[in-house]
Amino acid sequence: MPVYNAPLREFSFLYKDVLGVERYANMPGFENASLDLIEQVLEEGAKFVTETLFPLNHVGDVEGCVWSPEGVKTPTGFKDAYKAMVEGGWPALSSDPEYGGQGLPHVVNVAFNEMVTATNMAFGMYPGLTHGAYSAIHAGGTEEQKRTYLPKMVSFEWAGTMNLTEPHCGTDLGLLRTKAVPQADGSYKITGQKIWISGGEQDLTENIIHLVLARIEGAPAGVKGISLFIVPKFLVNPDGSLGARNTAQCVGLEEKMGIHGNATCVMQYDEATGYLIGEANKGLNLMFVMMNEARLGVGLQGLGMSEVAYQNAVAFAKDRRQGRSLTGSKEPDQPADSIMVHPDVRRMLMDAKCFNEGARAFLFWTALYGDLLHNSPDEK
Repeated sequence: MPVYNAPLREFSFLYKDVLGVERYANMPGFENASLDLIEQVLEEGAKFVTETLFPLNHVGDVEGCVWSPEGVKTPTGFKDAYKAMVEGGWPALSSDPEYGGQGLPHVVNVAFNEMVTATNMAFGMYPGLTHGAYSAIHAGGTEEQKRTYLPKMVSFEWAGTMNLTEPHCGTDLGLLRTKAVPQADGSYKITGQKIWISGGEQDLTENIIHLVLARIEGAPAGVKGISLFIVPKFLVNPDGSLGARNTAQCVGLEEKMGIHGNATCVMQYDEATGYLIGEANKGLNLMFVMMNEARLGVGLQGLGMSEVAYQNAVAFAKDRRQGRSLTGSKEPDQPADSIMVHPDVRRMLMDAKCFNEGARAFLFWTALYGDLLHNSPDEK
């Protein structure tokens, strides 16, 4: 039976004794983030992930997502868990209060996200990609775009995705072929195919806001001619209600080991309506806001997976019996000692524990300095 215990003691040690977050209490975002509050938030977060998300991890990996022409069905229990997460306000911990977020420092949010990843990474990728798309729109969108999309993305009633890779090109985005044709009303018609799109289609949210890299007709070749577009699954009316279904479709699912519960989609855009975000031909600059956040998120995923693997390795080592201790039997009433008595087993476990603690400290430190970069009134 898999085990997971949220490392709340380690979190508290980092906030108090390593990072000293209380000394930033005079800065925006930190004024209400006392150690007591942070610990209370994370204790409740630990209950949510262990009671709601962890039991669904195996379900998601066994069932996977199911594609049909009508859409994608997520594994049993994912919809209820997502609803509970939204109602609990968990995705909005560090989002801008102007759009409905709670405004806590990101260094608090990474602890919650580590727990989400450790208990159910496939599930955690849905809100994770949404937060990245939110960040890109927050950084480069017009005021109208922010008002239109961010409140629903902060609440996670709407999801977000990142569309870069195409069948013929991955890391070399200068080769992309997805095109954007300007329209008289200022919108664009987006045509092309994107692959490996996490959360490109699902049944968890009423709308999905795709961020799509494309080339405007006549734009320069290579990366200097790439623009970024908002392409919603459902168009949004001026009053904020949902309008017509856009011509952006998931035409199939791809397989990724260990995250079958996340819909990895092939997305087809057939003259889909899109809206330029940021400057024309400078879309890659803005997309890197989302990509850089995703890079940190991937590091966090590695930590979350390593932590839960370590905890289960310790449990296994205590239970698995083989041979006797070099210094004499430790459990003579048993047919063999647990493998925990063997020095090399303990060495491997300590190596993993040291890696986890170091990685966590590095991750929290990086998040803190991101908070300082965005919130400190001191330019230096």
